[in-house]
Amino acid sequence: MEAELYMKEALKQAQTAFELGEIPVGAVITQNGKIISTAYNKRETGKNALFHAETEAIYKACEALGGWRLWNCELYVTLEPCPMCAGAIVNARIPKVYFGAYDIKNGACGSYINLLDTEHNFRPEVYGGIMEEECSILIKNFFKKLRNS
Repeated sequence: MEAELYMKEALKQAQTAFELGEIPVGAVITQNGKIISTAYNKRETGKNALFHAETEAIYKACEALGGWRLWNCELYVTLEPCPMCAGAIVNARIPKVYFGAYDIKNGACGSYINLLDTEHNFRPEVYGGIMEEECSILIKNFFKKLRNS
């Protein structure tokens, strides 16, 4: 399955975040089957609330493609996007979003709220639970390690 291939790359990005002491979320943006950008959470190391994996990946993809509309791209992210990232997805016009673990406390793609299925002029397709167990385990291990230290 193609989605799993890209989610594995997103998991590699999340592992990098884990090793840096960041909440382990990774993201990948593709276009026509080619990886355009990769990113991971950098809020702690970058000391910036905006440095989520999704926003970083969107920023890099816009730079790589020379425009803000990513309408022929797909986003793969290890954790369900938050409200800020859901807004960035809509604004970047990303038509397909694939995520791994559901986020029942902050998820904005159906778990807590669904900002991607509203009356906007743009509504992406969303597919959740891609490699959910692997994505969830990494996050659980991170918080377990954090509690034990």
